[in-house]
Amino acid sequence: MEQEANENKQVAGFSKLNKRDKIYWLAKNFLYANPVDVFKEFAEYWHDNIEAQKLLDGFSENTLTNFPVPFGLAPNFLINGKIYAIPMVTEESSVVAAASNAAKFWLDRGGFHSKVISTTKVGQVHFQYPGDPEKLFRFFNSIKDELKDGVKKITQNMEKRGGGVLDMELIAFPEEPNYYQIRAYFETVDSMGANFINSCLEEFGKLLREKIQQSVVFNDSEKSVEIIMCILSNYTPECLVRSEVFCKVSELGSFANNTISAEEFAWKFERAVRIACIDSYRATTHNKGIMNGIDSVVIATGNDFRAVESCVHTYACRSGKYTSLSNAKVENGIFKFWIEVPIAIGTVGGLTSLHPLAKRSLELMGNPNAKQLMEIIATVGLAQNFGAIRSLVTTGIQAGHMKMHLTNILAQFQANEQEEAEAKTFFSNKVVSVSAVREFLENLRGKSSIIA
Repeated sequence: MEQEANENKQVAGFSKLNKRDKIYWLAKNFLYANPVDVFKEFAEYWHDNIEAQKLLDGFSENTLTNFPVPFGLAPNFLINGKIYAIPMVTEESSVVAAASNAAKFWLDRGGFHSKVISTTKVGQVHFQYPGDPEKLFRFFNSIKDELKDGVKKITQNMEKRGGGVLDMELIAFPEEPNYYQIRAYFETVDSMGANFINSCLEEFGKLLREKIQQSVVFNDSEKSVEIIMCILSNYTPECLVRSEVFCKVSELGSFANNTISAEEFAWKFERAVRIACIDSYRATTHNKGIMNGIDSVVIATGNDFRAVESCVHTYACRSGKYTSLSNAKVENGIFKFWIEVPIAIGTVGGLTSLHPLAKRSLELMGNPNAKQLMEIIATVGLAQNFGAIRSLVTTGIQAGHMKMHLTNILAQFQANEQEEAEAKTFFSNKVVSVSAVREFLENLRGKSSIIA
């Protein structure tokens, strides 16, 4: 019986079905629901504009509907002397609020100072060579310039914009016999550059194999080079940006209704960051908060948040231990808080040039180039981290977070407008929890069993 059920759930040529038939097949074989009802539900999220929906469908494969996520705005960001209103795409209710509050806090204290340190991206040609390592290294060094020249047809346009192949090196891995890689370094200016880098790498692999096979330096056995794969690396530790804030400790003000002084706040804040530096359990949550901010801007601008995430977390392990991405220091009466993160993104090409809201996001930030966008993104990550730590060391994280979450809880219990208004007034000075909201609504409605 189970085998028969599994066979019914298999499908051939699914990608060739139209959207309606895909949904009907899904409803019948996995949702066990009325296909018409499922179709209506999915269709509710389609774009009214047929051409706009066609564009969205083209971003992925086997698309059935759209999955809306809130597009928010964090105003009052003063970065390098310029005011920004920053688009943030996220479903977590407290993220935009925390970033906005942090931006407002630092607006009157000199704002954020951000600077790109480097913009180098990385690609690799992985290959097998069953010969003398020293011979291979000597040969590679002798043909490096030829390899670069061999991709001129690919790099000429990028070079006109100030980019191209920067350098390359041959690396051996003793733990894996006969395995080597060419690690190449690239500048891709305002594009993320994945296709450019991968095209160069595949050509490098082809040329390397040809030149070894044509060379009299190698014997027949050594000429049996096998290219395993050619692919960019999403770990780009030299595509690095720094953002920081600083002010006199006395200028921090007081917190928690004047119960925490500036000096006590600065001490607790610095200590909280230090804990994230020494404890990987805390660092994981600490850095997740940073990525709340970073990811939201990366998504809003049509960039690859998964690539940025993987790179940043690998960077957090660069010492051999997972640790904090941010640092804080109180010295000579000055409070300083900063972050250095690798962020490989683009402002031209790909989704950034196709998605209407990604284009609008870049426009509302003044159409930044890639370096400027790196500075903005790192700043939002720092602001998010500041907001989270400020809450943790003063009022605690739950009070603000759950008040922001109140709207979602009310929606879960299908509260009407009047009930929402009364609930927000009631919980303005009380702790929010699912059980507390349930109890409030039950009492308001006068029926203890109204909410399951």
